[in-house]
Amino acid sequence: MTGASGIGLVVSTFLASAVEFVEAFTIVLAMGLTRGWRSALWGSAAAVAALAVATAVFGYALTRWLPESALQLGIGTLLLIFGLQWLRKAILRSSGLKALHDEEATFAEEQAAARAASSEERLGIDAFGFAVSFKGVFLEGLEVVFIVITFGLNAGSVPLATAGAAAAAVLVVVAGVVVHRPLAAVPENSIKFVVGLLLTTFGTFWSTEGLGVFAPDSQPLEWPGGDLALLAVLAAWTAFALVAIRLLRRSAAPRTTPAEVAP
Repeated sequence: MTGASGIGLVVSTFLASAVEFVEAFTIVLAMGLTRGWRSALWGSAAAVAALAVATAVFGYALTRWLPESALQLGIGTLLLIFGLQWLRKAILRSSGLKALHDEEATFAEEQAAARAASSEERLGIDAFGFAVSFKGVFLEGLEVVFIVITFGLNAGSVPLATAGAAAAAVLVVVAGVVVHRPLAAVPENSIKFVVGLLLTTFGTFWSTEGLGVFAPDSQPLEWPGGDLALLAVLAAWTAFALVAIRLLRRSAAPRTTPAEVAP
């Protein structure tokens, strides 16, 4: 792995993981302040344990059952689809056709739901707070696991991808504990736009390399210029996104009719 691709790997996993961790933290914070920290923390811990098992099983299965080119094609395609979903939402938000994500609003909604829920304890733990915290951390964490495994396996450096995600987790948790409120100041919408571009770029790059599975020797295809081709792919997707935003803004703008001129 070259220095450029290694930096791209860490930056991609860090940014994507940071977004997911911010959203998970908002849910756990709402449950902790409303239903009690014991249930919120136990729910989070259980989710982390479940994610660890899923990561081990999923990662082992992929590395053992698929050859390199098939792995690149399969995971690259999934990453491309995943990235296009992020990019689509980011384009819609930037063009004004979709509301921007508001962490404060999400926090208020979670707290309202927690206050309205009935109180039921099991083994001294609030069932609602535990369930919501578990679900929030597990679902957001599952996306992190997917990103780390896909990036790590295709780039041949799972530890580097894991390091990027771990750094994001530490930063979000520390910042959240310090401010003790939703991390609304994080430019989440801008980060999601960047992450969408990065996921789509790497997905395009790796899925194309994986087409070598259909070649007689089943060896991965090589891009002209090697990993430097990532920059060209990124530039192409960025240009596409900016053009799409501009066109959508025009179509979304209110149409005005010229004022009638008195004879």
